[in-house]
Amino acid sequence: MAQQLNLLGNGQIIPTPLHQEMERSYLEYAMSVIVGRALPDVRDGLKPVHRRILYAMYELGLTPDRPYRKCARVVGDVLGKYHPHGDQSVYDALVRLVQSFSTRYPLLDGHGNFGSVDNDPPAAMRYTETRLAPVAYEAMLTEIGESTVNFSDNFDSSQTEPVVLPVQLPILLLNGCSGIAVGMATNIPPHNLGEVVDGLIALIDRPTITDEKLWELIPGPDFPTGGEIVEVQGIQDAYRTGKGIIKMRGIAQIEKIATGKKRRKEKKALVITELPYQVNKAGWIEKVAALVNQGKIEGISDIRDESDRSGMRVVIELKKDLTAKKVLHQLYRQTALQSNFGTIMLALVDNKPVQLPLRGILEEFLKFREETLRRQYSHELEQANQRLHLVEGLLLALNQLDAVIEILRHAPDGTTAKIQLQEELDLSPTQGDSILAMPMRRLTGLERQKLETESADLQERIAELSNILGDRHELLKSLKKELRSLKRKFNDKRRTRIINVAISEDLLPSPTQPKSQEQKTPSKPTKDPALTVSPTLTFERSFEAKLKVTSSGCIYWSNPPTEEEAAPAVPQQGQDFLLHQEEIGDRDQLIVVTDSGKAYPVPIKEVPSSLETTKLPALELLSSAAQRDAQGTVAHFFLPEQQNLDLIMLTDKGIIKRLAAQELEALGNRGLVLIKLKEKDTLKYFCFTIEAEMAIATTGGRILRLPIDDLQIPLMGRNAQGSRVMRLRVKENLAGCCNVKSEDSLAVISQLGFGKVIPVNSLRLGNRGDIGTQAIQFTIKEDTLAGIIATTDQENIVLTTSIDRRLILPVNSLIKADKNDPGARVGQLKANEVITGVYPFSS
Repeated sequence: MAQQLNLLGNGQIIPTPLHQEMERSYLEYAMSVIVGRALPDVRDGLKPVHRRILYAMYELGLTPDRPYRKCARVVGDVLGKYHPHGDQSVYDALVRLVQSFSTRYPLLDGHGNFGSVDNDPPAAMRYTETRLAPVAYEAMLTEIGESTVNFSDNFDSSQTEPVVLPVQLPILLLNGCSGIAVGMATNIPPHNLGEVVDGLIALIDRPTITDEKLWELIPGPDFPTGGEIVEVQGIQDAYRTGKGIIKMRGIAQIEKIATGKKRRKEKKALVITELPYQVNKAGWIEKVAALVNQGKIEGISDIRDESDRSGMRVVIELKKDLTAKKVLHQLYRQTALQSNFGTIMLALVDNKPVQLPLRGILEEFLKFREETLRRQYSHELEQANQRLHLVEGLLLALNQLDAVIEILRHAPDGTTAKIQLQEELDLSPTQGDSILAMPMRRLTGLERQKLETESADLQERIAELSNILGDRHELLKSLKKELRSLKRKFNDKRRTRIINVAISEDLLPSPTQPKSQEQKTPSKPTKDPALTVSPTLTFERSFEAKLKVTSSGCIYWSNPPTEEEAAPAVPQQGQDFLLHQEEIGDRDQLIVVTDSGKAYPVPIKEVPSSLETTKLPALELLSSAAQRDAQGTVAHFFLPEQQNLDLIMLTDKGIIKRLAAQELEALGNRGLVLIKLKEKDTLKYFCFTIEAEMAIATTGGRILRLPIDDLQIPLMGRNAQGSRVMRLRVKENLAGCCNVKSEDSLAVISQLGFGKVIPVNSLRLGNRGDIGTQAIQFTIKEDTLAGIIATTDQENIVLTTSIDRRLILPVNSLIKADKNDPGARVGQLKANEVITGVYPFSS
């Protein structure tokens, strides 16, 4: 008889009641789903799959300035390294990060078919391509590293992955999140970036700010598909408790459309231009058609989809027996044209699911961001101290070079040399190693100067970092500065209206003129400011808005003042003043030219309103790639012109170049070289060929009057360096240039405060390379010319001085004199004060 196995012996099997094992195992499974799949982390607002996709793409180098890569490659990396689940689940998550109708601020930039609002499926991953979007790269991944956030082993411990990304914006609120776990769910709506940043800054400045004040800055969700929110009570419930029902509606307007074979008849129609968030347009149209066929919705004769690339447009033709209001209310009651967004703001806090109010999410993010910044600055401080230690050792060796050479000459090996260097020069082991590894070129004077400059820069940065880490107020200032910078780069207008009344007939726009079926451009209903909660709508730019540029290189726009508003008084102190203004009209970009001779485009939509700030340097508006590439300071701004004008550029060393404006058609985000400059030369003056002549002045008081033609200033290509315009004497520089006509007059102002007005025709018309005409005689030997300006259409001139003063000088106060006259005093200057600039006055 065979021996029976002792299954329960030796303590290898532990008897356990079935209900206890099921309870324990199910709880472990539930927590795994909650923490590892379904719920986002409150810190970076991401689920693990999204975090792993972004990190894998960062590792692949798929930055916004690099080419697209196949989505299949990305999915493969995510599966093989970090996310051992199905490939379709990873691809679905990736697709959603690309879709602009699903995600308020898409974190990925896609190339190919990624689906549509009609619920069309995306193409297979082998066809589509992707890369990181600028907001994901700059606001989520640029600071990543083990010194900033914690890393953990991946599923097979073959490599590590970040536990959380070092995000600089609260992505949880910006893009929202939805997920179903075991026994719980989350559904967080997206929000407007600018409003959330304003709320964060207010919370930093005033931690005890009331909920009501916070809600004024963040009035409600901002869905990517627009629409409108009615009954703000649901928003307030969600913001106060973390749970509430937000009622959403689509945007409808009444139009009169042409019907019949010859388009001679008119018919009223409801036109739907925006649907509530996550509503499938094709499915909604099918639902409406089915309800009409079943007799549940009356008054509709036809429904068709006229949507195209310019936007959504669903036309619902109405019968004569029912009003648009009644049909609209039927659509609200029976279809998803009005739907509810059930808000549950549930997220992981310390790996535990917690339902949070709006304030709680903001506070958790600020807590995490402060911790991240401390870790980042501490690491940078440690690195700077280590580098300074090495630089000081190298400088010490260079200062005692003879002793170092003597030690090295007689040392039998490197180890002995290192010990002797440490003993005789009082160096640390790391300093000894750096000296032994120092190449011979470091012994040159230029390399010594570079080390001294690096040492000074490191000491300055160390002091700055120590101040930030030692003073929480300074750390928060740094955090606010970072938030404002990101707002300027990535903010856009609110898409979702917020009203607090039931919609009625008078809220619909008046019927418009008939439209043919070929005219499919969607138009939005008129926004009633009295019903709008969002403060961003007050920043809407009118057609007559003016772009304004200040002398310090700051830029903003403002709408024309109303009749009730008085024109602002011009301050008489400070060097930052309005230098130029021009109507923006329908133009969508501004061109910035730096003194390095390169032009960059700036989208007008990125320029802030005067209601937001008037101190935004133009270089901060450039794309991230352009900011890294841009060198020097801003020399000029201009709006693209329709006229066929040429550009005139003049450098500090007297080189002039004329460039056809058509060359700017090749302008891209990375900029365009307009003039190639020689070493130590900079672009100083920049203007259009508005007139037939130009006047060029030197600090010695000479003015060259030069015709603008192909002989004197020929057209050149972008790569040309230009030609020398006039001979400069020793210690003489250019003092100004301007477009002129022969019948014009020139205001001539010296540094010591003498000025006059001379006729342009009193100056000899010269040739390129001439010395020009002496236009002013200086009564004081040390005096020089500060600048010139054409007085045509100018009532006042702005003079800036060396002690940060600004003088407004009426043109009619200047004496009219000839070129041999020294002029008269134009104002009372203080001791050691000189005039440094002459500008046109712009009120």
